[in-house]
Amino acid sequence: MPSNTSPPSLVIDSHAHVFLQDMPLAATRRHAPEFDATLEAYLALLDQHAVSHGVLVQPSFLGTDNSFMLDAMRRHPQRLRSVVMLSPHTDEAQLTALNAQGVVGVRLNLVGLPLPDLNQAEWQAFLCRLKALDWHLELHRGAADLAPLLDAALRSGCRIVVDHFGRPDALLAQHDPGFAQLLRRAASGRIWVKLSAAYRNAQSAQHPAAERTPALRERDAQAARACAQQLLAAFGPERLVWGSDWPHTQHQDLIDYGGSLALLADWVPDTQQRSLILGRTAAELFKIC
Repeated sequence: MPSNTSPPSLVIDSHAHVFLQDMPLAATRRHAPEFDATLEAYLALLDQHAVSHGVLVQPSFLGTDNSFMLDAMRRHPQRLRSVVMLSPHTDEAQLTALNAQGVVGVRLNLVGLPLPDLNQAEWQAFLCRLKALDWHLELHRGAADLAPLLDAALRSGCRIVVDHFGRPDALLAQHDPGFAQLLRRAASGRIWVKLSAAYRNAQSAQHPAAERTPALRERDAQAARACAQQLLAAFGPERLVWGSDWPHTQHQDLIDYGGSLALLADWVPDTQQRSLILGRTAAELFKIC
């Protein structure tokens, strides 16, 4: 009978970014980087924390120019996978080429942007192409707006990965009705959620450093813990993955790589479940042998 856990050596970070601050930026963006996040620095952190593999995700401020990230992946094809940002009009030849390079999904970072209608024919055709490649669609949007996006994507039959706990509202946390909608869709069997970047959903992140009291931080920790427990109950460790969100853009004063990894033990106390989340679940989703 196959084991329910992965070998201890298989530890996968499902969400990180690499970039240089002087790179050409997308015309539409929420912010611009103020530092470099190099591949060398990222790989050193993986080595330091015994993380075997990483999944690079295109940062929103670089738009659909995935070249820097793809070059990083080409240099380490066994250790890295990537999730790109693409236009839904991307042709078959380009998709096939990206697949051969180790791309495993397409990200829609919709924070601060108008919602696309994924029921439109062009989007459904694009999502069907993702399904044919066995790629996933990665969604980054506040929980309040997830339901129609999830339902439209599920129509296509492709797999879906939801970023950062599903981005519940900072004040509502596990009581966010949009978060409840995400939990209800776990029964589809085609949605995965990243246990990552809880600080992006935290009340403390909305306050200056001087106002982040221990009590506020503890409330944030309790909220993240409660959300993780509900996600674990709904999705199980077979459809949850962990991501560092390195280099924690706009929140680098709140967390570091080691702290991000350590939080998983707080969210998922059971060692076998953590091993599955870090190992086999992520390996199957991101096509890591």
